Amino acid sequence: MKKLLTAQSFYAGKNKIAIVGLGYVGLPLAAHLSRHFKVIGYDVSEATIAELKKGHDRTMELSDDELKKSKIHFTAKPSDLASCKLFIVAVPTPVDNCHVPDLSAMENASAIIGKHLSAGSCVVYESTVYPGVTEEVCVPILERESKLKFGRDFTVGYSPERINPGDKVHTVDNTIKIISASDGPTLDLLDGIYSAVVKVGLHRASSIKVAEAAKVIENTQRDINIALMNELAIIFNKMNIDTLEVLEAAGTKWNFLNFRPGLVGGHCIGVDPYYLTYKAESIGYHPEVILAGRRINDNMGKYVAERTIKMLIAADVQVSKARVAVLGLSFKENVPDLRNTRVVDIINELKDYGVRVLVHDPLAIPEEAREHYAIELSPLKDIKNVDAVVLCVAHRAYVEMGLSGMAALCRKDKPIVLDIKGIFDPNAASKAVGSYWRL
Repeated sequence: MKKLLTAQSFYAGKNKIAIVGLGYVGLPLAAHLSRHFKVIGYDVSEATIAELKKGHDRTMELSDDELKKSKIHFTAKPSDLASCKLFIVAVPTPVDNCHVPDLSAMENASAIIGKHLSAGSCVVYESTVYPGVTEEVCVPILERESKLKFGRDFTVGYSPERINPGDKVHTVDNTIKIISASDGPTLDLLDGIYSAVVKVGLHRASSIKVAEAAKVIENTQRDINIALMNELAIIFNKMNIDTLEVLEAAGTKWNFLNFRPGLVGGHCIGVDPYYLTYKAESIGYHPEVILAGRRINDNMGKYVAERTIKMLIAADVQVSKARVAVLGLSFKENVPDLRNTRVVDIINELKDYGVRVLVHDPLAIPEEAREHYAIELSPLKDIKNVDAVVLCVAHRAYVEMGLSGMAALCRKDKPIVLDIKGIFDPNAASKAVGSYWRL
């Protein structure tokens, strides 16, 4: 490479940084970087760009005030990327219906950047991938579109995102960040750039593949641990033992890991393991523990629905005429994100039994629920005289609503509440509702 990029050139404002993909990962990072550097925020969605220019972030990762204070130049024009020297890619990496990694967003982002890549530039990927994607999938696209040579004309890096949607404690600036690069000088460049934002320290991985692997196992480990809790919950339920009481007791030992049962959705924990298993199978190894955990977690929606049906039957409710309220549709509490939500498994299973399901979520965007899942969200005021309430997501509004508020949605004589997140005290529940169950 004729001229090496340095962090100082960005601090001096001579070079610009482009953030490609302005969702839960890209937008907060862009906001933090814009405090120190010239930043262009690019997204293929013109609607997203228009909304951000008006000062609103629908992901709720940035408040309107935080967004207005940022100095990001928002654009949906690929040509605006030509003025940048450092590109940070933060686009979704989902799986398809067959659990096969979908790298189309990564490939499209690489193609767009490649068309506007100039000699001496660097491209960094933050999206979750299996080991090898950066160098084996993305680099060839960058070379093809730019007509430049990797290693001579441009370099690449990988710095896995560690954003936890809705978490205002573990944020970009106070979470240790892994950085890796195709050569030493590029690693130094990334160290200089990211250290401006991340004050708690950076971990320099020895290679890009090591960093990619580290990212994909973070959520795989969590997935397996939650699967164990879910399997224990099924076992203890058959034994009429409260699972959360068991976990509370076991948690008094210093080395007991604090995981809880529940639905495993979203764009990380429920997806990342499939990236690792896909790569493992491609090299001739069939993972057993990882896929077993995935099967358990993917079946929890069906298990909850069946438990709901059993409670309706026990209460002498005719299932085919039952009305059930499902509270919460997003994949986790206090965020509007509907990607890969496993609440839909409960809804679909209940519908298969002939149950009329009323779905409410105070944060979910109705158009997205309709577009992605063909679900019409109901206003809370329209949910009355249901036979049971299934509390799926612990949104703040539902916690404040309390058990009495849940019971008020049901028929007065025998309210049934299923608390999937286990947010209420079962002793208090026995007084507030007719029948209560928690996972």
